[in-house]
Amino acid sequence: MLVLRQFGKVARPLFFAALALLMAFPFYWMVTSALKTNDEIWQSPPTLWPQDPLWGNFAAAWNEAPFFRYMGNSIFVAGSIVLLQVINSGMMAYALTHMKFRLKGLFAGIILFGYMVPATAVYLPGYLVLSELHLLDSYAGLILSNCVSVFSIFLIRQAFIQVPHELVEAGEADGASHMRILWTLLVPVTRSSFAVLALITFIDQYNNYFWPMLITKDPNLQLVSAGLRSFFVEGGAYGLKWPLIMAASAFTIAPLLLVFAIAQKTIMQSVNMTAGSSKG
Repeated sequence: MLVLRQFGKVARPLFFAALALLMAFPFYWMVTSALKTNDEIWQSPPTLWPQDPLWGNFAAAWNEAPFFRYMGNSIFVAGSIVLLQVINSGMMAYALTHMKFRLKGLFAGIILFGYMVPATAVYLPGYLVLSELHLLDSYAGLILSNCVSVFSIFLIRQAFIQVPHELVEAGEADGASHMRILWTLLVPVTRSSFAVLALITFIDQYNNYFWPMLITKDPNLQLVSAGLRSFFVEGGAYGLKWPLIMAASAFTIAPLLLVFAIAQKTIMQSVNMTAGSSKG
């Protein structure tokens, strides 16, 4: 029995380390392919590291297409959507969990039903609404059409359900408004859920392709996914410049890695605080 326990202690970290390496390998392959020549990418058997790393491929890819604009557009749009979804989902989730009003259950049911509606089912109505509001081909259309998410409301609602209602009642007894209770009491307690929301939403909107392509035609409004496709078709010449395509793919995910690092730190801090309070 003792041997099995010792084996488990050793095997578990090794298993997760192997799993982490397996998950990270596609990113490693993307970066190393960016340093190779086109012939090295297609040679058989493939090499794990280029014979002569071509670091200039990153600069060449950056200069062949307006990636600064693509990334700037994606960061601005995704960041704005994250901010609006945090505000909207926080207020909606607070109303559904810690406020009393008529037809509250029906309202919550309608929101949860909306979670089951496929996103593609609302593309045509959404396009028509934006057209009537003259928001097509604009930053406002990209942002406002994604500022509310049923998933975000559901996620924060589940987090707020775990908060004792006595905490809200104590705030009300002290004369605090609903907005103050929400942003000074509930949000700090559930900040790990908001960090998860921000991470998921940012990644989803940063990589969004079909909807932005549907409602925008101006090349200056292209996001990263559309920009990469344009580079692949035009600058990449349908695979004739795979090292540059890989280089472009590598540096365009840098903002996602930064957001993940920030969100992961917040999530882990909250988990450690929760674990510490449970032990205490």
